[in-house]
Amino acid sequence: MERIGVVGAGAWGTTLAKLLAEKGHSVSLWVHERDLAVTMARERENSLYLPGVKLPAALEITASLTEVARGCSALLLVTPSHVFRSVFTNLLPFVDPSTVLVSATKGLEPISCMTISQVMHDVAPHLRTVAVLSGPTFAKEVSGGLPTAAVAASEEAEAALRVQDLLSTPTFRVYAGSDPLGVELGGAIKNVIAIAAGIVDGLGLGHNAVAALITRGLREMTRLGVAMGARAETFAGLAGLGDLVLTCTGDLSRNRQLGLALGKGAALSELLQRSPTVKEGVNASKAAVELAQRFSVDMPICRESYAVFFEHRSPREAVVSLLSRALKSEET
Repeated sequence: MERIGVVGAGAWGTTLAKLLAEKGHSVSLWVHERDLAVTMARERENSLYLPGVKLPAALEITASLTEVARGCSALLLVTPSHVFRSVFTNLLPFVDPSTVLVSATKGLEPISCMTISQVMHDVAPHLRTVAVLSGPTFAKEVSGGLPTAAVAASEEAEAALRVQDLLSTPTFRVYAGSDPLGVELGGAIKNVIAIAAGIVDGLGLGHNAVAALITRGLREMTRLGVAMGARAETFAGLAGLGDLVLTCTGDLSRNRQLGLALGKGAALSELLQRSPTVKEGVNASKAAVELAQRFSVDMPICRESYAVFFEHRSPREAVVSLLSRALKSEET
């Protein structure tokens, strides 16, 4: 068994720490909020982000980046995309060069539009062993031991296999992949499409419309990914189609719930104040629009979603705009 650190105690970070601890590893979970860390250590529950799930007694809870990195053979990084750079920069001095680094954050850095692994290499160009983890993974279901599949991808085959072996359990099946860029883009852009799917449901536009949105959303993700150097087949896999379907249709999807409320007339500002954890999808729309312009890719669903979030376009106006575009071939 190994010593593993998990940086970030949201629902997904807490779930991964629980999974690893239950496998018998020595696991330390870093919690940003010091008061929450104290409460979690005492009550063995993350009542803020993963309520109702008991944490293993052996799981170490800490608010110190020094402690979470000490002696680790692997570090899982699960902090929100908009703070990832600062947390990683502060963590890096305590990380041993031999430690395997795994990003499990599904998002793009808002200002630079970089994927998380790109941010890691930007902060530390010397990094070698980096992997990414993504897929259709509701934290509540994984923490409850329900069957789930995900993909661990790296440009180094050995690193992907290493993470696959580290995380796989009888109910959490991890596949190895070699296209980390495609895996990260799928995990980020699907959040935007999921909000749009929620809007469609909130407007009461029917199952046909949601199915069309998911299908064309997948096309947008794939177009952008290929233009950026990812492989098209990655988007037909767990981190693309798999995560997209789950997030667009599952009731546990925070992004879908955000869209549902927007479709019913709620104000975005109020929804973000009520649940800050849904910012990933909103932030990703900015990056998607910027990347679409940068790589000359047509992404109308992401563009209309951005207009709803930031340009005061009503959800119904966005739908009309999408449906009234010039007719085209399905292959484009």
